[in-house]
Amino acid sequence: MHHEPALLNVIDVEATCWNGQPPPGSVNEIIEIGLTVVDVPARRRVSRHRILVRPNRSTVSDFCTELTGLTQAEVDRGVTFAEACRMLADEYEAGVRPWASWGEYDRRQFARQCQADGVPYPFGYPTDRTHTNAKAVFTEAHGLHKKPGMAHALRFAGLPLEGRHHSGEDDAWNIAALVLDLLDREAWPARIPLS
Repeated sequence: MHHEPALLNVIDVEATCWNGQPPPGSVNEIIEIGLTVVDVPARRRVSRHRILVRPNRSTVSDFCTELTGLTQAEVDRGVTFAEACRMLADEYEAGVRPWASWGEYDRRQFARQCQADGVPYPFGYPTDRTHTNAKAVFTEAHGLHKKPGMAHALRFAGLPLEGRHHSGEDDAWNIAALVLDLLDREAWPARIPLS
């Protein structure tokens, strides 16, 4: 018997970035994981979370601070990437709960960084069949020709952009509002949790 999973994790990450190429030896690393939990049957956002992550092989550039609002001093107080992945698995049942992000970037960045750091992938591995690309679902549901960015999608759906764009915590909260909009339109694909 298939039942709709009750809770969905909506995730948005921010990573170290530069205006142009990364400095020699630097790589993009996750510095913030924003997570909003959606109660699917109740059709509401039940909680919001923020995990700050200390980068290992890069630093926060001025460009990155301007974009995300995060400073090196802030992320220095964060947890390691391995600890962040453990928290996702332990506290937010990331290995079992379905999850969603806006586009494929977040999923790919986790996969890349887990491989690079030798950290177990926190989501329904190996096929990642628990992941939904909310951007692709939104594009199809609204019959758009081009996949919109999150801010454009909110405007299109007549929803407010709450908080700061490119804050992982705020973006996850806003993406969750778009997920709820898609649920209301019966356009959200059912995902079976991994047993």
